[in-house]
Amino acid sequence: MSKVLICGIKNCDTMQKALKWLRAHDVDYDFYDYKESGLHRDAFDQALAAHGWENVLNKRGLTWRKLPDEVKASMNDVQALAVALDNPSILKRPLLVTSDGTVTLGFSPERYAALFNL
Repeated sequence: MSKVLICGIKNCDTMQKALKWLRAHDVDYDFYDYKESGLHRDAFDQALAAHGWENVLNKRGLTWRKLPDEVKASMNDVQALAVALDNPSILKRPLLVTSDGTVTLGFSPERYAALFNL
């Protein structure tokens, strides 16, 4: 399998679990830290197209809760991009994109095993 792209924040516990799983299963990956480098626009656009903003944004996190109510109430794809550009930590983590364009949000060992046919 070709290299996959995994986006997130280095210090996130879920990210650490996902990266550890990928290494343990010899999955070749590129890690993109959006805390350091900002939003990965291509990965975001792919995730948005595949899952919709409702699933791409982490609505259980502190970043979402800090948004003004009027911003949350008027959220759509364009607004989600603006919010994610300003604060990429609002995205669900990890965001994984395979070479065939499959986008997976979050991590579970079972989901990754199925994704990589392991």
